[in-house]
Amino acid sequence: MTTVLVPETATPAEVPSVTRRSSRPWRILGYAALGAAGVVVLLPFYWMVLSSLKTNNEVFTIPVRWITTDPVWSNYADIWSKSNMGAWLGNTVFLSAVVTLLQVATGSFAAYGFAKVHFPGRDVLFLAYIGTLAVPWQSYMVPQFVMMTKLQLTDSLWSIVALQAFGALGVFMMKQFYETVPDELLDAARIDGMSEYGIYRRIMLPLSVPALASLTLITAVTTWNDYMGPLIYLRSPDLWTIQIGLKSFISQYNAEYALIMTGSVLSVLPIVVVFLLGQRYFVEGIATTGLKG
Repeated sequence: MTTVLVPETATPAEVPSVTRRSSRPWRILGYAALGAAGVVVLLPFYWMVLSSLKTNNEVFTIPVRWITTDPVWSNYADIWSKSNMGAWLGNTVFLSAVVTLLQVATGSFAAYGFAKVHFPGRDVLFLAYIGTLAVPWQSYMVPQFVMMTKLQLTDSLWSIVALQAFGALGVFMMKQFYETVPDELLDAARIDGMSEYGIYRRIMLPLSVPALASLTLITAVTTWNDYMGPLIYLRSPDLWTIQIGLKSFISQYNAEYALIMTGSVLSVLPIVVVFLLGQRYFVEGIATTGLKG
């Protein structure tokens, strides 16, 4: 057997065709494995969407009908008349938008201070702040509720905003990205007379679009899917989010399987759209966060 040695500096055109041919089966096998994994992940979502277009008797038929020839589009009209879907979606969109905006603004600004501004006790304060991630929410859930009750913020959407507007995870993510920006660039801006606020707004924010997109998507998805927070603080049905609303809908219409699947599709669809619009920045931000360059 002949061993083909390929120089490290060789270009793709200089790589022997034997080497390329030998790696082709492994590449095909890798693509096949990824394709199979993608099918496994997407199959439950496909079944959910398909079930939302069936009648109740067809949802759990054996064997499963993976293609429907007569879709029941009226399910998407019936769920609006049988539930308060408009208010649930509106409340969830409001909370997701406001919490995401505040977390991105406060997290990126705090991260800039921890990454690029030198002040006494900076590292100790950052470690203490990040250390809160290790504390489970259940350990301070009760005193937090008592505090919010004394502030008269319970049974209000602003209680969720106040609790989730600041997050240590966002600060940690943005700090890791900001540390990849050369200090010489910021020093040159300071020499030119630019303030720290100007550096943050005119230099750091434009450079950190991928990291900001990653933080935006993570925060939006987390807020959208939050169940315990709204369950504890939002008591009025008009203030319920989509997660609480769907739970009450399932309890009331536990035999309406098709409508339950329809509501699930409506709860997932906005997040899917947001992710598809920002997936390029999300992948780029995850790939570059924490890399030195």
